[in-house]
Amino acid sequence: MKGLAVLGSTGTIGEATLDVAVRNPERLRIVALAAHSNHEALFAQVERHRPDVAALADRAAAARLAQRVASAGLPTRVTGGPDALAAVATLPEADAVMAAIVGAVGLAPTLAAAAAGKQVLLANKESLVLAGTLLLETARRSGATILPIDSEHNAIFQCLPAGAPAGSAPAGVARILLTASGGPFLRTRREDLASVTPEQAVAHPNWRMGPKISVDSATLMNKGLELIEACHLFAVGPDVVQVVIHPQSIVHSLVEFDDGSMLAQLSQPDMRVPIAHALGWPDRIDSGAPRLDLVQLARLSFEAPDFDRFPCLRIAQEAARTGGSMPAVLNAANEIAVAAFLGRRLNFAGIAAVIDSVLQQHEAGPVRCLDDALAADAWARERAHAATASRQAAGA
Repeated sequence: MKGLAVLGSTGTIGEATLDVAVRNPERLRIVALAAHSNHEALFAQVERHRPDVAALADRAAAARLAQRVASAGLPTRVTGGPDALAAVATLPEADAVMAAIVGAVGLAPTLAAAAAGKQVLLANKESLVLAGTLLLETARRSGATILPIDSEHNAIFQCLPAGAPAGSAPAGVARILLTASGGPFLRTRREDLASVTPEQAVAHPNWRMGPKISVDSATLMNKGLELIEACHLFAVGPDVVQVVIHPQSIVHSLVEFDDGSMLAQLSQPDMRVPIAHALGWPDRIDSGAPRLDLVQLARLSFEAPDFDRFPCLRIAQEAARTGGSMPAVLNAANEIAVAAFLGRRLNFAGIAAVIDSVLQQHEAGPVRCLDDALAADAWARERAHAATASRQAAGA
């Protein structure tokens, strides 16, 4: 029986994790749930799953949750505040920690889980983008295991020889092919992208995701961030990772080896598949996802990405090549630009323009500790806010 703590339990990855867990009660026990401020959703999860601990980073929301839990007579202990998530990540009862908090705020609790030697199920891509070297070194020192949850990185992990820990170079790998659906604007003319709406951008054709990651998929920044993740997870340079557009989202990634062989992982576009793989690893457990019917699918297609239509991918590749603090700056500028787009303060084309402007102002330095990553993040957010305001004032 594995004790499981879920950071970001009220999000789409968190909900999918709980769905897989309840399908495998003989193997998994939910010991802790944590989120940012959604006390209503977390209370419903506490009622159903009865964890030992429930935490909210927002103190006021945690107080409201504590009142409801007490009124319902539930035994769950409620904690709150900025340090509550890291405390959940290091609970002695938690053997595995699902790190599914979106954004840079997820870095500190993910690092805490790694430092505590946990099995870290890594869905928070920002942890690797901001401080990949630091996270992997922390895991090596503590003996923590990092298992990727992103469908693409989980697919790569499944295709590689067994036993290679995260951050170590796999033998015989010639190329990693990172697949991308292309998002909702794959066939949209470049001149029409400036007028697309947030509602159109979050309507992903294949995946059910939150608004921020849906916009990242629409700009292909999501794939750029995943490229940076892949470089850290599998100890390869950015030129070894090739992004390939695959609109059906059935082949989740491929690995080409020195002998010319190529292995791929296929499944329905359902996040419960990589989640179940990581929760059961090294065994296989029920995910609840529907099975593939290759005859019904009939056709799987692949094409090169259009860097003119999707400049965010090119910008991310350049940040990966520079390294150091540049990926942290890339991520922070993107978070601010996407929030401005969702708030209708920036048009779709302006997302890439703001990110590029911030990166052009930054001189990359090393990321030796959490403070280095957070300093680069804060610097980039300030510059991105300014660039967004400038474009808004100019009507761009």
